[in-house]
Amino acid sequence: MQNPIYWIIGIVIFIFLVIVYIYNRLITLAQRVKEAESDIDVQLKRRADLIPNLVEAVKGYASHEKEVFERVTQARSALLSAKNIKEEIEADNMLTSALKTLFAVAENYPELKANQNFLELQRELRDAEDKIMASRRFYNAVVMEYNSFLQQFPNNLIANIFKFKPYEYFEIEVEAEKEVPKVKF
Repeated sequence: MQNPIYWIIGIVIFIFLVIVYIYNRLITLAQRVKEAESDIDVQLKRRADLIPNLVEAVKGYASHEKEVFERVTQARSALLSAKNIKEEIEADNMLTSALKTLFAVAENYPELKANQNFLELQRELRDAEDKIMASRRFYNAVVMEYNSFLQQFPNNLIANIFKFKPYEYFEIEVEAEKEVPKVKF
């Protein structure tokens, strides 16, 4: 019969290796979440950089729409100064709303809608919005993977020991954007 001390040592080594694996997996997943968050930041910054040009293009045609321009500028500043994902979400929702108002104003100026510079800025902004949407989807997928791993047994025990916390999803906060659009013919 074998010595029981070898069994105990083997079990301790096995438990240690499981803990190391879970810890390293949590670190890897947390880094993927941070990378995905960074991707969103890059895309939001790209869109924010387009906004001053867009505002200037519209200003030339609709100079009396001062309140709209101020809302867009304030929303852009809030987005650029956001410190965490929650602030980013709020600022992004505010900016999206302000941009919708800006484009509604632009609809009243046919010569602006025909302006090549404005059309190019609109195309770039649409492209930026598509990339932001893709970045959000990727972020949410990575957060789901991380949070799921974090909550599984025995991972949750290891996560609690090392104080890993779940991440928040990037969600739409503006109720109007959650509504199903009404189509009338």
